[in-house]
Amino acid sequence: MASEKTIVIHQLCDKRFLAENESGDRSLIDGNDPAAGLRPMEMLLAALGSCTAYDVVDIMKKKRTPLSSYRVEVSGRRAEKHPRRYTHIHVVHIGGGAGVDEKHFAHAVRLSHEKFCGASASLNAEISWEVRLAEAAD
Repeated sequence: MASEKTIVIHQLCDKRFLAENESGDRSLIDGNDPAAGLRPMEMLLAALGSCTAYDVVDIMKKKRTPLSSYRVEVSGRRAEKHPRRYTHIHVVHIGGGAGVDEKHFAHAVRLSHEKFCGASASLNAEISWEVRLAEAAD
């Protein structure tokens, strides 16, 4: 059965927002200049990078070669015209540890990008939308 998640975005001021999940976890998203948090399109890169990182860490543990150091660097090139979507995203996985070899590490990364990472698969998702008016505050 498919699961559904809900994120609520609260406006704090101007282009500064607080994203909150159903568990009450929060992230600051900021479009102001200067920004006090990640910008929305940066959050997209962070979601992709952390999604693949989660998979890679899990796969490497299952292979009994856990990573003792690991980071993911994600860069994206955006289109010049609106909606200024990412036209190219490059993800670099950098990690190591006792018993970790490049072949197994690369296999874990490939599995994540090609099979397991929901964020990556969602980048070409069909997007639907609706509008709801909030009732006036008392």
